[in-house]
Amino acid sequence: MKIDYKNMTVYQASGDENLEYPVVISIPHSGRFFPPQFFDMTNLSENELRGNEDCYVDEMLSELSQKGISTLSMNVSRAFIDVNRDQIELDDHMFEDYPADKIIFENSRCRSGYGLIHRVSSNSKPIYKKLLSYQEVQDRIKNIYLVYHKKLKEMVEACSKKFGCCLLLDCHSMPSKICSIMNDGVKIDVCLGDLFLQSCPKELSDCFENLLAQKGYEVLKNVPYSGAYTTFHYCEPRRKIYTLQLEINRALYMNEKSLEKLDSYDKIKSDLTVSILEFAKVLAENKF
Repeated sequence: MKIDYKNMTVYQASGDENLEYPVVISIPHSGRFFPPQFFDMTNLSENELRGNEDCYVDEMLSELSQKGISTLSMNVSRAFIDVNRDQIELDDHMFEDYPADKIIFENSRCRSGYGLIHRVSSNSKPIYKKLLSYQEVQDRIKNIYLVYHKKLKEMVEACSKKFGCCLLLDCHSMPSKICSIMNDGVKIDVCLGDLFLQSCPKELSDCFENLLAQKGYEVLKNVPYSGAYTTFHYCEPRRKIYTLQLEINRALYMNEKSLEKLDSYDKIKSDLTVSILEFAKVLAENKF
């Protein structure tokens, strides 16, 4: 069944008309909307499909747009299309008609099933009943992926033009399991990814790390994540456009199985909001 894109609201943008700080927030993986026709393509339940969702990150950061920080959050589930991937990160084995003249893009995300179009769920179950058509994915790119990135690019450019610099903070949550696997039991509350010092000056990431540490959070840089497509694609240090990926341990604020909020949710939300606002004020004053 063909997907209906006509009345689909791809993203929620806010705060971009009243900028007070040189910061843009992107939240690409908190979307909860599934096109109804999508469920005809899969045997998985909605709850299973939401397993890789960054639950509540958009809600936790919602107040920042009211305080002068431009925010863009994705409405469509990443199980349908992942906008934090390059549009060529496609697994050719997922298609019945992958063009012979197209590059086969091999990387770890594609091989593990988490490219632009996810092949498997968070518990490694196949998402699709059968192979996809190449045109179906091109439609998703045109109607969702490019729409989101067009708006994000506009917001970054507007911020850069107004302040002479811009920090794009790409916000996510991470499963607690990956923290244990990657660090052999070492506690990780927050990961900050700067592509190993390539996407923003060290003093910027250090500043944000210190603000979070002052509130009692254990912060690591580039472990288990150093940054993905957004972090890499949008950073332009020569133009003072920097990027930083923020990952919050889901176990801090939610039950990862039931997807329900914990009692700690409000505190985590407040701490993140205050820390990001403090960070934005430092950026506005120093204009790195």
